[in-house]
Amino acid sequence: MSEIATAEARPTEARLLQMVFPDHTNHLGTLFGGQALAWMDMAAFIVASRYARSTVVTARSEQVDFNQPIHKGDLVEVIAKIVKVGRTSMQVEIDVVAEDLLSGARKLCTQGRFTMIALDPLGRPTPAPPLPAA
Repeated sequence: MSEIATAEARPTEARLLQMVFPDHTNHLGTLFGGQALAWMDMAAFIVASRYARSTVVTARSEQVDFNQPIHKGDLVEVIAKIVKVGRTSMQVEIDVVAEDLLSGARKLCTQGRFTMIALDPLGRPTPAPPLPAA
């Protein structure tokens, strides 16, 4: 059995998979916007935490566009990517893709941007590591 590498890699992407169950939907059988936002915030938190290797908090969510409905029974993939790093902040772009499990059809439904702030052990903003050169 191989060992999993624990190098000092700083992942810049995280992906979450969620199923849309009836308690996630409104009376039309589509995903509540608030549930989509919660999943997006969770993905932003995970990618920023892993990248900064520190506690992070959400400072802002902006320009969230709900372009297509997500239906009960869909598989949802939330893709979070760090696209910019400031002194203590990390800009995370999020795509939400719905997949029909029976047909395999996928569609980009929601997009947004979150700003996450790295914190030190006392809860004060602390420098975030710069993005590696492309």
